[in-house]
Amino acid sequence: MANQAAVSFLTNLARAAFGLGAAATVMNSSLYTVDGGQRAVLFDRFRGVIDQTVGEGTHFLIPWLQKPYIFDIRTRPHTFSSISGTKDLQMVNLTLRVLSRPEVSRLPYIFQHLGLEYDEKVLPSIGNEVMKAVVAQFNADQLLTERPRVSALVRESLIRRAKDFNIVLDDVAITHLSYGTEFSRAVEQKQVAQQEAERSKFVVMKADQERRAAVIRAEGESEAAQLISDATSKTGMGLIELRRIEASREVAATLASHDWWPLNEPGVFIWPNGTIDL
Repeated sequence: MANQAAVSFLTNLARAAFGLGAAATVMNSSLYTVDGGQRAVLFDRFRGVIDQTVGEGTHFLIPWLQKPYIFDIRTRPHTFSSISGTKDLQMVNLTLRVLSRPEVSRLPYIFQHLGLEYDEKVLPSIGNEVMKAVVAQFNADQLLTERPRVSALVRESLIRRAKDFNIVLDDVAITHLSYGTEFSRAVEQKQVAQQEAERSKFVVMKADQERRAAVIRAEGESEAAQLISDATSKTGMGLIELRRIEASREVAATLASHDWWPLNEPGVFIWPNGTIDL
């Protein structure tokens, strides 16, 4: 009797444990959690995608009949590149960075038409489309000189196109811009030519200034010679005699400040480093 009672107790305990496990399994499958920064879309096997989105927290569903699909609604960065042709037929490589998030009220529609990876399907496509359309409106050099305008056009056009797919863009920016090898070489050669032109211009200006200085000096010497000539013609030999007296005075001052020895010849003196004939 004791053994039968023990077997009955164990059987009842196993049944209870099985019932609790089944109940826990059903309960667990009837609950789902939506974390912060997420929203859920419910798919019903009979009604299809339910139009209302489910917010954060723990929620109930009908097991097997309903299934939740979780969307991340936080802003996420995306980067993609595009090689586009400019108005003057130059190839430009642009890299674009966007910050995107889905429109929460349209999540059921997004799930129906694009799926969970909506951004990977849409953004690279419309990004390339917009960049090619905008870049084609400018010449290659304008992309640098008018970069703020180019960025504004890309931003406005891309925000408008993303809105058609129920995607909100919080920010759009061009992070990289580079040209083809041939155009870069042409730009470098142009800069070198401009520097050479500036250098040649400086050389010409310098030569012109030196020529003007030489003319001014020549005019001054000519005027001085004319003045001397006029003074000589008016005073006769008086000016020449005055110059001779001044030269003799300078020689006398020089002799007075140095040692000298007279030679046998009259009017000739010897110096430590030569002779002077007076």
